[in-house]
Amino acid sequence: MNTKPIAAPIATEAQRPEVDVSVVVPVYGCRTCLEELVERVGSALGAVGKTHEMILVDDNSPDRAWERIVELSSQHTHVRGLRLARNFGQHAAISAGLAHAIGAVTVVMDCDLQDVPEEIPKLLRALEGDVEVVLGQRLDRQDSWLKRTGSRLFYKTLGWLTDTNYDHSTANFGAYSRKVVDTLNAMPESDRFLPLLVRWTGFQTYKVEVSHARRSEGRSGYSLGKLLQMATRIALSFSDKPLRMVMTAALGIAVVAAAIAAFSVYRYSSGDVQVAGFTSIIASIWLVGSIVMACIGVLGLYLGRIHGEAKKRPTYLVWQDTWTRGR
Repeated sequence: MNTKPIAAPIATEAQRPEVDVSVVVPVYGCRTCLEELVERVGSALGAVGKTHEMILVDDNSPDRAWERIVELSSQHTHVRGLRLARNFGQHAAISAGLAHAIGAVTVVMDCDLQDVPEEIPKLLRALEGDVEVVLGQRLDRQDSWLKRTGSRLFYKTLGWLTDTNYDHSTANFGAYSRKVVDTLNAMPESDRFLPLLVRWTGFQTYKVEVSHARRSEGRSGYSLGKLLQMATRIALSFSDKPLRMVMTAALGIAVVAAAIAAFSVYRYSSGDVQVAGFTSIIASIWLVGSIVMACIGVLGLYLGRIHGEAKKRPTYLVWQDTWTRGR
């Protein structure tokens, strides 16, 4: 079993690949889309004279997508497949593909054909000069109202938790230079989220308006609940704002408690209060106790993330690949 970790050595100039474009596609739940995807990507890049490879990463898809990937790799020499040992998540699958990509430019896209392959040349044309990242901007999203609302809420929540402004019209679909891919591969953290990792690098980014198609098969694996859970998990991995929120809340409660205590002492010294109230004491105990437990809970979440990173387990495990299947 190949257990290659996410971090890969940065290639030197002498090791630069001959392939112009690597197309990385995480695959989950769209088995019947793959043949059309391969053909359309090939036609789009062939029309602009670009040599390419496609890396299809099977993230333990439940529809036997690996069998289809093996068939396609035997029919097309530029199609390569990776099969992960279990479902590690979309961004871990993308990271697996990036670690194996050899192209001078890498394009990341979804497998469900909502990211339109014919828009890839538009992304490549914008990747020039100082621009290292070009993101596809989906201004006319062909998703249900619920999906669009969930996506917008996800990016709003994530932006608030990480103190950043996110454009919900962009996602993973984009073109990334070799420099960016090498930098992402060298990042050691196991909790991956491509947009944040790319943003952290600070490389010049450009947005290009692209078409967006309806999903041709199946349904998205991201429910509203899963999106919010992912936003919380990402915030814990990429931001200390929850800790700062807890500290701010604790200071605010301390100020309120001090004011209430001072007012109670004043009333007692004025003779307005003869016997301290049982209800107010119990209420105060429950309030303070709840705040303390919430603070401990947030600290526990961060300790859990630190514990996970300290194990230094690989982000993904490659079970099979088409490189070793007689190719």
